[in-house]
Amino acid sequence: MKKITIFPKDVLPLVKPKAIELIERVRENKPYSRIDEIPSGRATDEIKEGCLVLEGGGFRGLYTQGFLDALMLKGINFSCVIGTSAGALSGMNYVSGQIGRSARINLTYRHDSRYIGAKALIREHSLVNVGFLTDERGIIEPLDEDRFYRSPQRFIAVAANCNTGEATYFEKGKCSDVILAARASATMPYISQMVMIDGEPYLDGGSSCKIPYQWAIDQGYEKIVVIRTRDIRYRKPARILIQAERFYRNNPEFAKKLAHSNLDYNAQCDEIEKLAEEGRLYRYAPSKPVKVGRIENDLEKLGDLYWLGYSDCMEHIEEIRNI
Repeated sequence: MKKITIFPKDVLPLVKPKAIELIERVRENKPYSRIDEIPSGRATDEIKEGCLVLEGGGFRGLYTQGFLDALMLKGINFSCVIGTSAGALSGMNYVSGQIGRSARINLTYRHDSRYIGAKALIREHSLVNVGFLTDERGIIEPLDEDRFYRSPQRFIAVAANCNTGEATYFEKGKCSDVILAARASATMPYISQMVMIDGEPYLDGGSSCKIPYQWAIDQGYEKIVVIRTRDIRYRKPARILIQAERFYRNNPEFAKKLAHSNLDYNAQCDEIEKLAEEGRLYRYAPSKPVKVGRIENDLEKLGDLYWLGYSDCMEHIEEIRNI
Protein backbone atom coordinates (compact mmCIF):
# COMPACT_ATOMS: atom_id res chain seq x y z
CA MET A 1 0.00 0.00 0.00
CA LYS A 2 1.34 3.42 -0.94
CA LYS A 3 2.07 5.64 2.04
CA ILE A 4 0.39 9.04 1.88
CA THR A 5 1.66 11.98 3.89
CA ILE A 6 -1.18 14.29 4.84
CA PHE A 7 0.29 16.71 7.37
CA PRO A 8 -0.86 20.30 6.71
CA LYS A 9 2.05 22.27 5.27
CA ASP A 10 2.01 24.80 8.10
CA VAL A 11 2.23 22.02 10.71
CA LEU A 12 4.88 19.82 9.12
CA PRO A 13 7.92 21.97 10.04
CA LEU A 14 7.03 21.73 13.73
CA VAL A 15 6.53 17.96 13.79
CA LYS A 16 9.66 15.96 14.53
CA PRO A 17 10.58 13.35 11.91
CA LYS A 18 10.45 10.65 14.57
CA ALA A 19 6.86 11.61 15.41
CA ILE A 20 5.87 11.53 11.74
CA GLU A 21 7.37 8.08 11.36
CA LEU A 22 5.64 6.93 14.54
CA ILE A 23 2.22 8.10 13.41
CA GLU A 24 2.42 7.05 9.78
CA ARG A 25 4.05 3.65 10.14
CA VAL A 26 1.94 0.51 10.39
CA ARG A 27 1.45 -0.21 14.06
CA GLU A 28 1.04 -3.45 15.95
CA ASN A 29 -2.29 -2.76 17.57
CA LYS A 30 -1.79 -4.94 20.63
CA PRO A 31 -4.20 -4.25 23.49
CA TYR A 32 -2.99 -3.16 26.90
CA SER A 33 -2.18 -6.35 28.79
CA ARG A 34 -4.19 -5.46 31.93
CA ILE A 35 -7.18 -3.81 30.30
CA ASP A 36 -9.59 -6.28 31.97
CA GLU A 37 -8.31 -5.32 35.43
CA ILE A 38 -9.37 -1.67 35.19
CA PRO A 39 -12.29 -1.16 37.59
CA SER A 40 -15.78 -0.45 36.33
CA GLY A 41 -19.13 0.60 37.73
CA ARG A 42 -20.73 3.88 38.71
CA ALA A 43 -19.89 6.41 41.38
CA THR A 44 -22.28 6.96 44.25
CA ASP A 45 -24.48 10.06 44.45
CA GLU A 46 -22.83 11.18 47.69
CA ILE A 47 -21.15 14.58 47.34
CA LYS A 48 -18.19 15.86 49.36
CA GLU A 49 -17.68 19.61 49.68
CA GLY A 50 -14.50 20.88 48.04
CA CYS A 51 -12.86 21.69 44.74
CA LEU A 52 -10.78 19.21 42.77
CA VAL A 53 -8.17 20.87 40.52
CA LEU A 54 -6.79 18.75 37.66
CA GLU A 55 -3.56 19.47 35.80
CA GLY A 56 -3.27 18.63 32.09
CA GLY A 57 -0.43 16.87 30.28
CA GLY A 58 -1.84 14.85 27.39
CA PHE A 59 -1.51 11.11 28.01
CA ARG A 60 0.09 11.81 31.37
CA GLY A 61 -3.56 12.28 32.31
CA LEU A 62 -3.68 8.49 32.78
CA TYR A 63 -2.26 9.23 36.23
CA THR A 64 -5.23 11.47 36.98
CA GLN A 65 -7.65 8.88 35.63
CA GLY A 66 -6.28 6.24 38.00
CA PHE A 67 -6.50 8.69 40.89
CA LEU A 68 -10.10 9.64 40.10
CA ASP A 69 -11.20 6.03 39.68
CA ALA A 70 -9.87 5.28 43.16
CA LEU A 71 -11.78 8.26 44.56
CA MET A 72 -15.02 7.12 42.92
CA LEU A 73 -14.60 3.55 44.13
CA LYS A 74 -14.27 4.90 47.66
CA GLY A 75 -17.34 7.14 47.31
CA ILE A 76 -15.42 10.43 47.31
CA ASN A 77 -17.10 12.79 44.85
CA PHE A 78 -16.04 16.41 45.26
CA SER A 79 -18.68 19.07 44.70
CA CYS A 80 -16.57 21.00 42.19
CA VAL A 81 -14.13 19.88 39.50
CA ILE A 82 -12.00 22.20 37.38
CA GLY A 83 -9.54 20.89 34.82
CA THR A 84 -7.19 22.07 32.12
CA SER A 85 -6.59 20.09 28.92
CA ALA A 86 -6.44 16.36 29.72
CA GLY A 87 -7.56 17.31 33.22
CA ALA A 88 -10.81 18.65 31.80
CA LEU A 89 -11.48 15.43 29.89
CA SER A 90 -10.74 13.31 32.95
CA GLY A 91 -12.93 15.58 35.05
CA MET A 92 -15.88 15.04 32.72
CA ASN A 93 -15.78 11.30 33.39
CA TYR A 94 -15.52 11.95 37.12
CA VAL A 95 -18.68 14.05 37.02
CA SER A 96 -20.47 11.48 34.84
CA GLY A 97 -19.52 8.89 37.46
CA GLN A 98 -18.16 6.34 34.98
CA ILE A 99 -15.43 4.43 36.79
CA GLY A 100 -12.64 3.33 34.45
CA ARG A 101 -14.11 4.87 31.30
CA SER A 102 -11.27 7.31 30.62
CA ALA A 103 -8.59 4.65 30.98
CA ARG A 104 -10.42 2.00 29.00
CA ILE A 105 -11.02 4.34 26.07
CA ASN A 106 -7.46 5.68 25.98
CA LEU A 107 -5.90 2.25 26.36
CA THR A 108 -8.22 0.76 23.75
CA TYR A 109 -8.10 3.48 21.09
CA ARG A 110 -4.60 4.93 21.48
CA HIS A 111 -3.58 3.45 18.10
CA ASP A 112 -6.87 4.12 16.31
CA SER A 113 -6.10 6.66 13.57
CA ARG A 114 -9.53 8.23 14.04
CA TYR A 115 -8.25 9.34 17.45
CA ILE A 116 -4.56 9.95 16.75
CA GLY A 117 -3.09 9.85 13.25
CA ALA A 118 -4.14 9.92 9.62
CA LYS A 119 -7.92 9.81 9.93
CA ALA A 120 -7.84 12.43 12.67
CA LEU A 121 -5.90 14.72 10.30
CA ILE A 122 -8.38 14.17 7.49
CA ARG A 123 -11.48 14.65 9.61
CA GLU A 124 -10.39 17.26 12.14
CA HIS A 125 -7.17 18.75 10.66
CA SER A 126 -5.39 17.73 13.84
CA LEU A 127 -2.98 14.97 14.79
CA VAL A 128 -5.17 14.33 17.85
CA ASN A 129 -8.97 14.26 17.51
CA VAL A 130 -10.14 15.06 21.03
CA GLY A 131 -13.75 14.92 19.89
CA PHE A 132 -13.34 11.19 19.37
CA LEU A 133 -13.55 10.77 23.15
CA THR A 134 -16.91 12.53 23.43
CA ASP A 135 -18.68 12.49 20.06
CA GLU A 136 -17.72 9.29 18.26
CA ARG A 137 -20.59 6.87 17.69
CA GLY A 138 -20.05 3.21 18.46
CA ILE A 139 -17.13 3.54 20.88
CA ILE A 140 -17.05 0.98 23.65
CA GLU A 141 -18.34 3.29 26.37
CA PRO A 142 -20.07 6.57 25.42
CA LEU A 143 -20.05 9.47 27.86
CA ASP A 144 -23.14 9.38 30.09
CA GLU A 145 -24.26 12.89 29.22
CA ASP A 146 -27.52 12.52 31.15
CA ARG A 147 -25.72 11.92 34.44
CA PHE A 148 -23.01 14.45 33.58
CA TYR A 149 -25.55 17.27 33.19
CA ARG A 150 -27.82 16.03 35.97
CA SER A 151 -25.05 15.81 38.55
CA PRO A 152 -25.04 18.64 41.14
CA GLN A 153 -21.25 18.77 40.87
CA ARG A 154 -19.84 21.92 39.29
CA PHE A 155 -17.61 21.27 36.30
CA ILE A 156 -15.30 23.86 34.73
CA ALA A 157 -13.10 23.42 31.66
CA VAL A 158 -10.26 25.91 31.14
CA ALA A 159 -9.46 26.95 27.56
CA ALA A 160 -7.19 29.66 26.18
CA ASN A 161 -8.82 32.44 24.15
CA CYS A 162 -6.66 32.86 21.06
CA ASN A 163 -7.63 36.51 20.62
CA THR A 164 -6.84 37.68 24.16
CA GLY A 165 -4.42 34.99 25.34
CA GLU A 166 -6.34 34.78 28.61
CA ALA A 167 -7.80 31.70 30.25
CA THR A 168 -11.57 31.29 29.94
CA TYR A 169 -13.43 29.26 32.56
CA PHE A 170 -16.37 27.44 30.95
CA GLU A 171 -18.80 26.11 33.53
CA LYS A 172 -21.43 23.44 33.04
CA GLY A 173 -24.87 25.04 32.97
CA LYS A 174 -23.43 28.53 32.50
CA CYS A 175 -21.98 28.31 28.99
CA SER A 176 -23.40 27.32 25.62
CA ASP A 177 -21.52 24.01 25.24
CA VAL A 178 -19.27 22.79 28.03
CA ILE A 179 -18.39 19.54 26.24
CA LEU A 180 -17.13 21.54 23.28
CA ALA A 181 -15.23 23.71 25.76
CA ALA A 182 -13.58 20.60 27.23
CA ARG A 183 -12.54 19.61 23.72
CA ALA A 184 -11.08 23.07 23.16
CA SER A 185 -9.30 22.84 26.51
CA ALA A 186 -7.46 19.71 25.32
CA THR A 187 -6.80 20.80 21.72
CA MET A 188 -3.03 21.09 21.42
CA PRO A 189 -1.45 24.16 19.84
CA TYR A 190 0.74 23.89 16.72
CA ILE A 191 -0.80 20.61 15.57
CA SER A 192 -4.51 21.50 15.73
CA GLN A 193 -6.99 23.99 14.38
CA MET A 194 -8.57 26.43 16.81
CA VAL A 195 -11.97 25.49 18.22
CA MET A 196 -14.68 28.11 17.74
CA ILE A 197 -17.03 28.72 20.66
CA ASP A 198 -19.60 31.50 20.38
CA GLY A 199 -17.55 33.16 17.65
CA GLU A 200 -14.26 33.12 19.59
CA PRO A 201 -11.24 30.87 18.85
CA TYR A 202 -9.83 28.65 21.61
CA LEU A 203 -6.98 26.19 22.15
CA ASP A 204 -5.39 24.17 24.93
CA GLY A 205 -6.11 25.72 28.31
CA GLY A 206 -2.55 24.93 29.34
CA SER A 207 -1.38 27.68 27.01
CA SER A 208 -2.75 30.19 29.53
CA CYS A 209 -3.19 28.30 32.79
CA LYS A 210 -1.82 24.81 33.28
CA ILE A 211 -3.00 24.28 36.87
CA PRO A 212 -6.12 26.36 37.70
CA TYR A 213 -5.81 26.33 41.50
CA GLN A 214 -6.13 30.13 41.72
CA TRP A 215 -9.67 29.93 40.33
CA ALA A 216 -10.63 27.66 43.23
CA ILE A 217 -9.08 30.07 45.72
CA ASP A 218 -10.85 33.04 44.14
CA GLN A 219 -14.16 31.15 44.32
CA GLY A 220 -13.74 30.90 48.07
CA TYR A 221 -13.25 27.15 48.38
CA GLU A 222 -11.64 26.20 51.67
CA LYS A 223 -11.03 22.59 50.70
CA ILE A 224 -8.93 22.47 47.53
CA VAL A 225 -7.30 19.30 46.24
CA VAL A 226 -4.80 19.62 43.38
CA ILE A 227 -3.87 16.53 41.38
CA ARG A 228 -0.61 16.91 39.48
CA THR A 229 0.63 14.81 36.54
CA ARG A 230 4.32 15.43 37.26
CA ASP A 231 6.27 14.71 40.44
CA ILE A 232 6.67 17.62 42.82
CA ARG A 233 10.29 18.29 41.83
CA TYR A 234 9.63 18.59 38.11
CA ARG A 235 9.99 21.96 36.41
CA LYS A 236 9.91 22.76 32.70
CA PRO A 237 12.96 24.19 30.92
CA ALA A 238 13.05 27.85 31.95
CA ARG A 239 12.94 29.39 28.50
CA ILE A 240 10.68 31.48 26.30
CA LEU A 241 9.17 29.46 23.46
CA ILE A 242 10.17 31.68 20.54
CA GLN A 243 8.38 29.49 17.96
CA ALA A 244 5.03 30.55 19.45
CA GLU A 245 5.36 34.13 18.23
CA ARG A 246 6.30 32.95 14.75
CA PHE A 247 3.54 30.36 14.45
CA TYR A 248 0.77 32.52 15.96
CA ARG A 249 1.82 35.88 14.56
CA ASN A 250 -1.84 36.64 13.77
CA ASN A 251 -2.74 36.10 17.42
CA PRO A 252 -0.05 38.11 19.21
CA GLU A 253 -1.59 38.06 22.70
CA PHE A 254 -2.05 34.31 22.59
CA ALA A 255 1.47 33.88 21.17
CA LYS A 256 2.94 35.91 24.03
CA LYS A 257 1.10 33.86 26.64
CA LEU A 258 2.09 30.58 25.00
CA ALA A 259 5.71 31.69 24.67
CA HIS A 260 5.93 32.29 28.43
CA SER A 261 3.90 29.21 29.44
CA ASN A 262 6.93 27.28 30.70
CA LEU A 263 7.94 30.10 33.01
CA ASP A 264 4.35 30.55 34.20
CA TYR A 265 4.06 26.82 34.88
CA ASN A 266 7.20 26.76 37.02
CA ALA A 267 5.89 29.70 39.02
CA GLN A 268 2.60 27.86 39.56
CA CYS A 269 4.45 24.76 40.76
CA ASP A 270 6.42 26.81 43.28
CA GLU A 271 3.28 28.56 44.50
CA ILE A 272 1.38 25.27 44.90
CA GLU A 273 4.16 23.86 47.09
CA LYS A 274 4.11 27.01 49.21
CA LEU A 275 0.32 26.87 49.63
CA ALA A 276 0.47 23.17 50.47
CA GLU A 277 3.07 23.83 53.17
CA GLU A 278 0.83 26.55 54.58
CA GLY A 279 -2.14 24.19 54.64
CA ARG A 280 -4.17 26.28 52.20
CA LEU A 281 -4.58 23.40 49.76
CA TYR A 282 -3.81 19.72 49.43
CA ARG A 283 -1.52 18.55 46.66
CA TYR A 284 -1.08 15.03 45.32
CA ALA A 285 1.48 14.14 42.68
CA PRO A 286 3.08 11.05 41.14
CA SER A 287 5.21 9.30 43.75
CA LYS A 288 7.97 8.81 41.20
CA PRO A 289 9.12 10.69 38.07
CA VAL A 290 6.81 10.29 35.08
CA LYS A 291 8.50 9.06 31.90
CA VAL A 292 5.46 9.34 29.64
CA GLY A 293 5.12 11.76 26.72
CA ARG A 294 2.11 13.92 25.87
CA ILE A 295 1.15 11.56 23.04
CA GLU A 296 2.85 8.46 24.41
CA ASN A 297 2.77 5.41 22.15
CA ASP A 298 3.58 2.64 24.64
CA LEU A 299 0.37 1.19 26.08
CA GLU A 300 2.20 -0.63 28.87
CA LYS A 301 3.79 2.60 30.07
CA LEU A 302 0.40 4.29 29.94
CA GLY A 303 -1.20 1.45 31.87
CA ASP A 304 1.55 1.56 34.49
CA LEU A 305 0.93 5.29 34.92
CA TYR A 306 -2.79 4.64 35.45
CA TRP A 307 -2.02 2.16 38.22
CA LEU A 308 0.48 4.57 39.77
CA GLY A 309 -2.30 7.15 40.08
CA TYR A 310 -4.65 4.52 41.46
CA SER A 311 -2.18 3.28 44.09
CA ASP A 312 -1.06 6.80 45.07
CA CYS A 313 -4.67 7.72 45.73
CA MET A 314 -5.37 4.58 47.73
CA GLU A 315 -2.30 5.28 49.86
CA HIS A 316 -3.74 8.65 50.85
CA ILE A 317 -7.45 7.77 50.75
CA GLU A 318 -8.19 8.24 54.44
CA GLU A 319 -6.42 11.58 54.47
CA ILE A 320 -8.49 12.68 51.46
CA ARG A 321 -11.68 11.40 53.05
CA ASN A 322 -11.02 13.55 56.11
CA ILE A 323 -10.22 16.76 54.21
